[in-house]
Amino acid sequence: MPKSNRLPKILAAVSVLLTTAGLSMAVGQNSKPVSTGSSGKAEPVMRANPNRVRNLQGDAREMERLAEAFLQQKKLPGMAMALVQDGRVLSARGYGVADIRTGQPVKSDTVFRLASLSKAFAATLTGILVEEQALGWDTPIAKQLPAFKLRDFTASQKLTVSDILSHQVGLAKNTYDRDLESSVPYPLLAERLSDAPLACTPGECYGYQNIAYSLIGDMVFAVTGDFYTHQVEEKIFIPLGMKNATYGRDSLMATGNWARPHTYGGKGWVSGIPNENYYHVPPAAGVNASITDMAIWLNAQLGHYPDVLSPELLRKIHTPLVNTPGEIRSSGWRHERIDRAAYALGWRVFSYRGRTMVFHAGHVRGYQGVVAFLPEEDVGIAVLWNSESSAPSALLPAWMDRALGIPGRNWLDLDESTGPAAD
Repeated sequence: MPKSNRLPKILAAVSVLLTTAGLSMAVGQNSKPVSTGSSGKAEPVMRANPNRVRNLQGDAREMERLAEAFLQQKKLPGMAMALVQDGRVLSARGYGVADIRTGQPVKSDTVFRLASLSKAFAATLTGILVEEQALGWDTPIAKQLPAFKLRDFTASQKLTVSDILSHQVGLAKNTYDRDLESSVPYPLLAERLSDAPLACTPGECYGYQNIAYSLIGDMVFAVTGDFYTHQVEEKIFIPLGMKNATYGRDSLMATGNWARPHTYGGKGWVSGIPNENYYHVPPAAGVNASITDMAIWLNAQLGHYPDVLSPELLRKIHTPLVNTPGEIRSSGWRHERIDRAAYALGWRVFSYRGRTMVFHAGHVRGYQGVVAFLPEEDVGIAVLWNSESSAPSALLPAWMDRALGIPGRNWLDLDESTGPAAD
């Protein structure tokens, strides 16, 4: 490579290393003013919902009972669940233990690792910066990151912010994820994208990414002069009042109440220390949050914090951009309930028995989570858990079926005779 191209690449690499370290600079001059209540944070706005489903408060109490029984019968360490409707938090509480060794209970403020649920924060921050005119959805990545290139150099120069956030980079699925898991630094992997085989012309097919997705963090630094993680904190976490939300492993472990990751050993569940690798790609997998934070996040995505997230921003990031039919077959409930699947900007968009459902899942070693909401019906759910079991994802269709009045499916596979009594 000619020496004239080295400096931009070095600067980009340094910016990302500082970002993953969680360092901060002053907020840029384009910060959007936020209307706040007496608490100093934005207050949710209640609005009329013409597609309102019946009041689900009683169903939320039943879901809490089922969650307790589920955790007990499946013998899982811990989890937390949030249920919202029409801007109200119907439930946000923990179940089981944060650490099986100590028996510390999961509470509403217990912090979990979000893994790929982090991607929606990257798309949302980008939308805020678009509204501030710091960049555009169609801004070519190479305009701000001149050292960036793919094997198809000409096509890579046209790759846009929107292409990155919708996984239309042209690369094969999860390019270089294994190298990241082997502790190869992100800046080196970002540089090696220029050598990665292409699955299609950039911008013309879907391939889920973590390394390439995190280029959005470099873009944020380039257009704001501020670190990606600090921008999310200042423009999303703080104005929404997500008090327990942070980035990075150090921040997670500095929290007084955090859920340890659990893997299954020969004699049962074993708690451990979080692996750091995916924290090195903050836009893709760097967020930590409690279930109380996730209840706020759900209502924000449902449009109840318009002073922070405008209706236009939400419409943009929730609009499907590329079809992903393979997602229909990836789990039992998807196969039975999902008619169509697509990816938008940091979110998946499914047709759940004909109703639009915005969704994402996350998984890193010892942690999993799902978030989903029905924009038209104004109903949502978030479930976070600290084990390798996929079983708690069944709480999602259990809630959505109740909300939509779909009968006849015991997603949780519970033996009701052994569950705790209802309140």
